[in-house]
Amino acid sequence: MPDQPSSARGAATYQRIVDAATQEFAQYGIAGARIERIIATARTNKAQLYGYFGNKDQLFDAIFFASLERITNVAPIDADDLADWAVRLYDEYLARPDLIRLATWARLERRPSGHLTAEHDRYDDHKLSAIAAAQAAGRLREGDPFDLMALVIAMSMAWSPVSNVYAATAEEAAEVHEQRRALLRDCVRRAVAP
Repeated sequence: MPDQPSSARGAATYQRIVDAATQEFAQYGIAGARIERIIATARTNKAQLYGYFGNKDQLFDAIFFASLERITNVAPIDADDLADWAVRLYDEYLARPDLIRLATWARLERRPSGHLTAEHDRYDDHKLSAIAAAQAAGRLREGDPFDLMALVIAMSMAWSPVSNVYAATAEEAAEVHEQRRALLRDCVRRAVAP
């Protein structure tokens, strides 16, 4: 993300822009998002928004890459327990459905094939190294570490806002989420077992 302003007032405006833009892009995508709605929601003006972020594409990039950082920080990979990692990803999608929607819009509007980002190494290398080390130690099944990571992530998204079958919400009964977590944990364990 661009450097945040130093004054408290500037920081508050900056955060309002980030919050409003996150919701706008999550709901409407890159092409459908409107700067006018973002500045109205953020109670600011175009000059301030452009001063902080440049243009609409740069604003999306700042929001999107911050969402990738958040997921990485909130749910860091544990190659020795990919089942737990999948469950933590599931929980993050429940807590912040806007983050997975941003990734979906990036996939639809920017990179319909291949890696989600041109900077994929920055987000994947440490995960792939951890998986490869666990594979070398015989704790995970053999195969391409990237494919194993992609499989676990896809399993964690089974009930996410981009599911083709059912999109879960945090408002559903806790027992329902516990049943899904148990199923997810068991399926991932079986899928990655050596």
